[in-house]
Amino acid sequence: MTDVNYNSLRLENQLCFPLYAASREVIKQYRPWLDALELTYTQYVAMMVLWERRSISVKELGQRLFLDSGTLTPVLKSLEAKGFLTRRRSPEDERVLIAELTDEGQALQDRALSVPSHVAACIKLTPEEAVQLYQLLYKVIGGLHE
Repeated sequence: MTDVNYNSLRLENQLCFPLYAASREVIKQYRPWLDALELTYTQYVAMMVLWERRSISVKELGQRLFLDSGTLTPVLKSLEAKGFLTRRRSPEDERVLIAELTDEGQALQDRALSVPSHVAACIKLTPEEAVQLYQLLYKVIGGLHE
């Protein structure tokens, strides 16, 4: 076998590696701002959906965040213990679990307002490049969920 046969196994030829490394590095930039809010990154993105929707089924929340229930359940339990949301069964269908923002969770939104701009300042992309990257990443995600 020649080296050419192994080119697909070279780290520099992997699309997944820069995606992985960039994700880790960007999430690391969130840490000081989210620590002040006593949130992990996963809790933060869950709260972002709740700030948009106020109330959502746990299943739909998992779909929006691309998280399975095994990952999402401890996140929601922790947010509930902090008083940011409540979980209850749907009155229409007992099988459906609803996550609902509390007043304390809603108040947290004001404290989180500056987080995106702090993190954006660390990422050296033009606004146009940021939009293009966003679109490309969602194209990748969409292709994986077809």
